[in-house]
Amino acid sequence: MSRQEAVDQYDQALKSGRKMYRDCLLRGQYPYPQVLDEIFDESMAAGRVELGIIDIPAEQIAGTKTRGRQPAFAPNFMPLLPHNTEFAQKWISLCEASLGDEGIREPVRCIEYMGRFYVQEGNKRVSVLKSFGSPVLPASVLRIIPAWSEETQIRVYYEFMDYYRLSRLYIPVFGVPGSYRKLQAALGFDAGHEWTEEERRSFSAAYYAFSSALKKRKDGMGQETVGDALLKFLQVFSFAGLKDMTQEELAKSIAGIWPEVEVQAKPEPIDISTENAGASRSVLSRLVGIIVLPAHLNVAFVNECPPERSPWVMAHDQGRRYLTETLAGKVSTSVYNVTEGTDAYDLMEAAVADGAQVIFATTANLIASCRKAAVRHPNVRILNCSVSMPFPEVRTYYARIYEGKFISGAVAGAMTKTDRVGYIASSPIYGMPAGINAFALGARLTNPDVRVKLRWSSVSEDPIAELKGLGVDMISNRDIPSPEQSQHEWGLCRVDDDGGLVPIGSPYWNWGEMYVRIVQNILDGGWDELSYKNSGRAVNYWWGMSSGAVDIRLSHNIPEGMAGLVEILRHGICSGTILPFHRKIRSQDGRVINDGSRWLSAEEILHMDWLCDCVDGEIPGFDELLPMAQSLVRLLGVYRDWIIPDKGGVQV
Repeated sequence: MSRQEAVDQYDQALKSGRKMYRDCLLRGQYPYPQVLDEIFDESMAAGRVELGIIDIPAEQIAGTKTRGRQPAFAPNFMPLLPHNTEFAQKWISLCEASLGDEGIREPVRCIEYMGRFYVQEGNKRVSVLKSFGSPVLPASVLRIIPAWSEETQIRVYYEFMDYYRLSRLYIPVFGVPGSYRKLQAALGFDAGHEWTEEERRSFSAAYYAFSSALKKRKDGMGQETVGDALLKFLQVFSFAGLKDMTQEELAKSIAGIWPEVEVQAKPEPIDISTENAGASRSVLSRLVGIIVLPAHLNVAFVNECPPERSPWVMAHDQGRRYLTETLAGKVSTSVYNVTEGTDAYDLMEAAVADGAQVIFATTANLIASCRKAAVRHPNVRILNCSVSMPFPEVRTYYARIYEGKFISGAVAGAMTKTDRVGYIASSPIYGMPAGINAFALGARLTNPDVRVKLRWSSVSEDPIAELKGLGVDMISNRDIPSPEQSQHEWGLCRVDDDGGLVPIGSPYWNWGEMYVRIVQNILDGGWDELSYKNSGRAVNYWWGMSSGAVDIRLSHNIPEGMAGLVEILRHGICSGTILPFHRKIRSQDGRVINDGSRWLSAEEILHMDWLCDCVDGEIPGFDELLPMAQSLVRLLGVYRDWIIPDKGGVQV
């Protein structure tokens, strides 16, 4: 590099530095690099570790160790001093001498604290290299380990240190606990996998390509945002897919996942819609402009298996048939079943190719395919049968079955002769504790002395036998999935003298009613009222008895008086005069959840992770679950954020 070229380079760097200096002053920000000695004292350290000479990300160089040369640089380490200073002449000479064929190879000396680097020796070398846009710099690094605390940033940093031990990389940067484990899993690595040199090079190249494409789309991106966006990207597209994408393909794919990044950065990313979507477009939206509403919709149903193999899928297929009959002439439906040798995403692609305008995926395990299809086809309305999924491009739908549980609990409390009733829960997923607690509160409504004995079918091979052994005379088993299914041992049963189960009644899902209301809403033009563009959040439909999505079917074995009680409670819940959780509630650990004076929000009910004080039992840990239950709990478990991720799986 000639002297003049080095002078020109300084001019560009000086211009960049002064611009940042002015921008910082206008925003009321500190206009120089941070000084570590001014933000750190020894009480904040738990130890020190020499990392040796490593390549550090240039964007993570935050400041200097001491004040020293600090006024010579803007926060981006671009120079601030004019040409006639000794500093400028040394900068230009360094640039001229070092950026020839050999380049700058002598490492700088840095202190790393909380993932940020503070230059101890070599400030001008950092400035020169950053002026050329170098993504990494060689540095001899001393790490200061912060003292442990429960603060989020400390927890994340300790997780980063585990990640660094495996990867030897400082990229990406995350701000949310659990993200490094999710990244390791999203890349297809086991939790303790140590990266090879080739894996480090491959990931680094892909990361910087992704970061470059993302920053072209969004200015002012923080490093945490780049990391979050990359993690969302890898949960939809494979790492191999990322490496093979052109810049144009990468930009398009980033645009597809960007709503997830924005939504999940919010404290309340999900809009839980507890009202049925029966209303058409608002008057305001009608006044804004004329929208041509569809007269007919092609609706596809994607199932995890053929209906005859699963009562759950069969219930959804019966709902599909109800939709076809109820909206005859307005709707055409088609079915795509995952079988051996087929993939759910490929089936969704086939459905779109066949003209599908709406896709219902009937199990939570299909959410990954839904997300990928939604990114590829933003004009197709895609819904997944699940709850608490923060993905704005895919709407979810489920039913508030706890309302039916409250009623069956009231019947159980009134009918028990032993004051001991049993409850069989399936898996510890969102909404399940609400069902257990609603049942317990209903039982206590009619019997203040009742105890609810809790067992889990995801833990025990024979929970019914266990409950009988505890002397219960009423058992709430898993509910029938549709009104057409015979009850047998499902739902609420009385334990007969000979140990047999006598059906009394069961809550059930009415998927057909939910499908009709959702599709009619689309036909009426109401879909966009809850759109991401309007609300800025993901949409989860969570409907109850008033919408017809939940009901309770009674057996001929139920006493007449109990049937009357059911009708009173059903009418009260549908009208809103009876709310299962609007009463005094105390948890097992003695906390007063509700003193009886307030209504619990939908978010509080859906995300319950506690049990009422009249429940004997507990929420099982992940390791206690039978293997067949673990995949669903990974997606929807009440403690899903703390489960060690499954490599290659969806990380919510």
